[in-house]
Amino acid sequence: MIWLYYIILLLVLLSGVFLNVLTLPGLWLMVAGVGLYGWATGWNNLIGWPSLGTLFGLAVLAEIIEFLAGAAGAKSAGGSKRGAAGSIIGGIIGAIFLSFLVPIPIVGTVVGICLGAFAGAAVVEWMIGKDLKQSALIGAGAAKGRFYGIIIKIAFGVVMLLIGLWAAFPMFK
Repeated sequence: MIWLYYIILLLVLLSGVFLNVLTLPGLWLMVAGVGLYGWATGWNNLIGWPSLGTLFGLAVLAEIIEFLAGAAGAKSAGGSKRGAAGSIIGGIIGAIFLSFLVPIPIVGTVVGICLGAFAGAAVVEWMIGKDLKQSALIGAGAAKGRFYGIIIKIAFGVVMLLIGLWAAFPMFK
């Protein structure tokens, strides 16, 4: 029975990594999946507070990095704090309303988020008085930062997948 639970955990962890690509809360699904696996198996193997704490800490760190990456990209291109906030808000709006621009699942969402971060930062910077070229450069920095944030979050998800599978492996008792 434990191997069935392990296979289910593997599927949950892979789903979590996939959800990260869509910028959905896949990391939290992974933490919950490992916790439920630990509970279902009587906390056998290496599943316990140290492994769950590690996964939780990685998830928090990845969320912070992803959230701030677009703002940091805008800031590094010379943007203001308002432009950085515009990139965050634009990324959220882009994920919701611009994902249809590329009708390929996942790719469309990533493009929508990056376009939204670009537009959010560029429009805000233009509205506060920067010229169009500088505003576009700041927007490009925001889009680049947001894209890197997504990639970093996916990398965290892969690390969490490996930690979760290692800690839950049925041969460790």
